[in-house]
Amino acid sequence: MASGRKVDKSFLLISIILIVFGFFIFSSAALALLAKENSNYSSIALSQTVFGLFLGTVAMIIASRLHIQVWKKSAFWLLLTAIVLNLLVLVPGIGFEHAGARRWIVLGSISFQTSEILKLAFIVYFAAWIAGIRDRIKTFRWGFLPLLILLIISALLLLNQPDTDNFLLIVFTGIAMFIAAEGKWRYVFMIILAGAVSLALLAFMRPYIMQRITTYFNTQADAQGASYQVQQSLIAVGSGGLFGRGFGQSVQKFTYLPEPIGDSIFAVAAEEFGFVGSVFLLVMFVLFATRGIKIASQTTNIFARLTVVGIVIMIVSQAFVNIGAMLGVIPLSGITLPFVSHGGSSLFITLLEVGIVLSISKTRDS
Repeated sequence: MASGRKVDKSFLLISIILIVFGFFIFSSAALALLAKENSNYSSIALSQTVFGLFLGTVAMIIASRLHIQVWKKSAFWLLLTAIVLNLLVLVPGIGFEHAGARRWIVLGSISFQTSEILKLAFIVYFAAWIAGIRDRIKTFRWGFLPLLILLIISALLLLNQPDTDNFLLIVFTGIAMFIAAEGKWRYVFMIILAGAVSLALLAFMRPYIMQRITTYFNTQADAQGASYQVQQSLIAVGSGGLFGRGFGQSVQKFTYLPEPIGDSIFAVAAEEFGFVGSVFLLVMFVLFATRGIKIASQTTNIFARLTVVGIVIMIVSQAFVNIGAMLGVIPLSGITLPFVSHGGSSLFITLLEVGIVLSISKTRDS
C-alpha cells in the first residue's frame, strides 16, 4: 500500500472537475442517440456509466492506495498482456470491427478498446526500463534502441487495426519521457525524422490519411464529403457564441455532427456552453498538465517521475489533438476527448491513470 500521506488535493480536484464536467457533456451529447431509429443508447449509457465511470472510479481509488512499486514489478507482464490483447483483436470472431477498423474485443454486452491498455503498458514499461538503466539512457544500445523497439512493436500492433492516431500519441509520449529522462537530443531528432518519413509513406499507402491532410489545407474542397465533419464542427462552435445555447440545447448533435458522443463531442460542448465553457475546459486540461508535471518534478523516484510524465503527456496531448481537430487548427483525427467522449474502456483506463498519479503524489520523497 502507498504511504499514509494525503494525495495531492489540487490534482484530485482538477480531475474530479474534468470527470463531472465530462459526464455532463456526454449525457447531453448522448441525447442525440434517442432521436435515431434502432438506437443503442441503453448499451452505450451502460458502458459509459457502469464500466467507465463507476468501475473506473473504483479503479482510481484502488490505484491511489497502491504503492508505485507494484506497477514497476508488474511492468513486463502488463506489456505482455497488452501485446496479446492487441493481437487477439485482429482474430476474426474475437475482435469487433466498426467503420473499417478492428480495435475492440467484445465481452457480452461490453466492448473495450485494446489500444488503451497498450498506451498505459507502454508508459509503465518504458519508465521501468529507464529506472533500471539510469544514466545509460544516453547510450544508443540501452536508451534509444529499446525505445525504438517499443515503438516498432506498437506500430505493428496498432497500424494493423488500423489505429494511426493512438500510435502517434504513443510516439509523442515516448519522446517526452525520453527527453525527461535526459536522453540525447540527436536520438530525439532521429525519431522525429523517422516518424515524419513514416507518416508520409502512410499517407500514400492509406488514402484516408492523405484525405485528412488535403482537407486540412483546403476545408472547402469537399464540404459534403471529407471536410464535412470539420465544417459541421465549426458551425457548432460558432453557434455557441459567448455563453452557449444551454445544456442539452445543441442543434448540431442531431443528424448533423458525425460521432457527437465520440470525437465530435467538443463541438457539442462548445455549442452548449459557448466560448466561456470551451475555455474553461481547456484551462482544466492545462491545469491538469501543470499540476501533474509539478508532482513529477517533486518526485525523486525515477520510475514514478517518468510514469507521471507519460500519463500526463498522453492524456493532455490526446485532449489537445481532439480539440485542435474540431477547431480545424490541425488535421482531422478520429481520436476521442479524455474524460468526455464515449468509451467505457477509455474512461476506465484514464481514471486508473489518475489514481496512479495520485498514489505517486503521496510518495514524492520515496
